[in-house]
Formats: sequence, C-alpha cells, structure tokens
Amino acid sequence: MKRIAFFISGTGGNALNLFKVCGEGGIDALAVMAISSSAKAIGVERLRAVGLRVEVVIRSSFNSDDEYSRECFSRCEADAVDIICLCGFLKKLVIPDQWMERVLNIHPGPLPQFGGSGMYGHFVHEAVLSAGVSESGPTIHLVDNQYDHGKILAFEPVPVFTGDTPATLQKRVYEAEMRLYPIVLRNFISSLSAKGNQR
Repeated sequence: MKRIAFFISGTGGNALNLFKVCGEGGIDALAVMAISSSAKAIGVERLRAVGLRVEVVIRSSFNSDDEYSRECFSRCEADAVDIICLCGFLKKLVIPDQWMERVLNIHPGPLPQFGGSGMYGHFVHEAVLSAGVSESGPTIHLVDNQYDHGKILAFEPVPVFTGDTPATLQKRVYEAEMRLYPIVLRNFISSLSAKGNQR
C-alpha cells in the first residue's frame, strides 16, 4: 500500500477529502502525514482533528527554496512516503530527481492558460473571468521545477456562466476538485502498480 503525504497552505479541503477517501478504502493508499507551510493555516487543526500528523515547515526559516524543499522532502522520506499530493500548497518546491513523477498538484483552472507564478486561488478565477472564456475547471498534473508545468493527468471542465463572480466560479470548480482528485490519485496508484513500480 502506497504511503501518502499532503502539503497544504490553507484550509486543507482537498487533503481532508483525500484522507477520507483513503480511510474508506476508495484509494489503495495510507495517508501518513501532512506538511503545512503556515502554522495559522486552517487545515492544520482540521487535519489533526481527524487523526493525521501535521508538521509545520515555515519557508522564512530557510535561506533558499532549495533548503526549504530539502527539509520538506526529508521529512517525507523519514516517514517512508511514496507519493506527495499538493493540496493548495503555495510555496515553491525544488523537486529532487528521486521525487520526479511522485508529486501531484491540483490547480483550480485550465493549464497552461491560467497557470504560472502568482496564479492561485481567486487570482485564477479572476483571470478566467477576465479572459471571457466559456470553460474553467481543475487540472491535476505532475509537479516539476516550473510553476504549473508538469505532465497533465486530468482536467474536469466546469462551465463559466454569465454573471459569474470569482466566488461563484470558485464554488463550482471546488466541487469538481473534490470529485477529480480522488479519481486521479486512485488511477495514478493503479498505474504505478501495473508498472511494477517499486519504492
């Protein structure tokens, strides 16, 4: 059974959802820990309340993205984590070679059109509405060392309606995120098993 860690910076909604699905047997994985980039993130106490260990790793405590990333990954390695799921994690990670294709991220808009540095949360929904496109939706991708750049694993289209605000669009995209991330993680783990991928 694959061991999963969640990285959060905010409410931890996607992490809570994945934790629940794993616990119910919907994903053949064991959620073992989470890392939060903020001690004040709402998700810290929400995840601890359901029994998940959460460690807080603050970016300002480190001199560089490389040092910060090494600390985050070393904590995962100490707990024999196989796969990391970014769930609203807002700090830059430098992905070591051994972690390539083992870190997933969910982005609240279509990629690559609405990705890149500074494109997160409401900024994505504002950009989608400003662009006048008819469709948004969450994208799940593998993480590499460019923002929102790695191989796309899945996208769920969400219609943009006349009169939408960032808040109303965000609500529908979030509902799609709750559906999509568990499916993609389950399929991703199945594909690793099919390849005989070993830790």
